[in-house]
Amino acid sequence: MEEEMQEERLAVRPVHEWKSDVRPVIVSKVEEFQMLGYPSVSEEEIWRCMEKKVWRGQPEKRIYEVVQDLFHLDSGTYMSFLAHETYKDTDLMTQIQSLQQEAQDWSL
Repeated sequence: MEEEMQEERLAVRPVHEWKSDVRPVIVSKVEEFQMLGYPSVSEEEIWRCMEKKVWRGQPEKRIYEVVQDLFHLDSGTYMSFLAHETYKDTDLMTQIQSLQQEAQDWSL
């Protein structure tokens, strides 16, 4: 039994497979950022930030590496992620509005 637990800790998996196992760490990071003045931070945003800014996809890691990465996530990286996401969403909405306007102009 002890040996199985040791093997599990040393297993290498895609990071998304560790998500439920490291949820307490994600919750801790959410609470940390809320104490730093980011009241609307969510577990899902933290995870997406890790995927996009830290891991850049779904690399394979051991659980302790995922935990370490989460604990090392700083507010600057998180804010950079939010700014990029906001810009991307704003840019997309601008493009949609532009296409809608063009469609209206053609229909006149």
